[in-house]
Amino acid sequence: MSDPLTSSSPAPDAAAETGEAKRRILIIKHGAFGDVIQSDGALRDIRQNHKNDDIAILTTPPYRRIYERCPWINRVLIDPRAPRWRLDQMLKLKKMLQAEHFDMVYDLQDSPRTATYYRWFFKGVDWSGTAKGASHPMRLRNPKKYRSLDRHANQLKDAGLSIRYTRRPNVSWMADDMGAFLKSEGVEDPFILLIPGCSIRHPQKRWPYYAELAQRLIGEGYQIVTAPGPDEMDLAATIPGLTLKGPRGFLNWFELAGVMQRAAFIIGNDTGPSHLASHLGVQGLALFGSHTTAERTGIERENFTVIEVVSLANLPVGRVLDEVHLRLGNVHPSSANSVQLNSV
Repeated sequence: MSDPLTSSSPAPDAAAETGEAKRRILIIKHGAFGDVIQSDGALRDIRQNHKNDDIAILTTPPYRRIYERCPWINRVLIDPRAPRWRLDQMLKLKKMLQAEHFDMVYDLQDSPRTATYYRWFFKGVDWSGTAKGASHPMRLRNPKKYRSLDRHANQLKDAGLSIRYTRRPNVSWMADDMGAFLKSEGVEDPFILLIPGCSIRHPQKRWPYYAELAQRLIGEGYQIVTAPGPDEMDLAATIPGLTLKGPRGFLNWFELAGVMQRAAFIIGNDTGPSHLASHLGVQGLALFGSHTTAERTGIERENFTVIEVVSLANLPVGRVLDEVHLRLGNVHPSSANSVQLNSV
């Protein structure tokens, strides 16, 4: 049986050159989901600067499968993130990491926890981050104002790396081919995907008028699709259009990414799937209240815009529709989509 803390993925094309790996590199990125998505560009730049080296990433269990698919790394190591007072678990993690004999660590999580890892596990190893005593310290420049993309870019520059992709993540490698599935579900081009949910811990991030928005877009002839997570089924059932579930009752991240790639437009809250859509290059719109600023999240791209308001409850459907029409441009609905019922 394989070690549950480790896994391997195929060596990326960029590293598929002859000769043995020169150095052993570790990247630390625990989460959360939006940050994992945004780390793609930084991982690619690290790969470009370490073409022949062996690159492993230390992450948490929820993101194992994503990083196993990532083309810029060789191996995935799992950190259960046990409480630091669990000295037995900390010792197990220490043994695993020190057995790897890493030459360089890029701490992209850059948290108090990972600073502790530097002191406990990696003292004397080359380290990029803000941990006290790091050999490649990141010089903080107003960190509270920083987007994570800028933060990563500055960190890698401070470590002496050349930067090309960090500010332009593209996770197209996450997308499964969902063409046959969409056809079997009756989804026709062009369709608009709605992301009406978000973490149940942050209900203030939910715009309450997706049902009305869906009805009005259907009236204009657009096909409306939702792809809810396991805890969003009741919410999706209130929204006109097609609800995609898949054989297990919901789509996983790779299937959802494949659906997103085929959407004409995506409208969502400040939530993980919206960040995924933004960094897939899909046209879309995210709706933000006062819980945070869109600039800090890094979600706004050339293809993905935002509407920011003080209160989402006061954001009218008409304003969202105006932005959708502006962004859709020459994408016209099919007359076949003018009438839809919610399909679950």
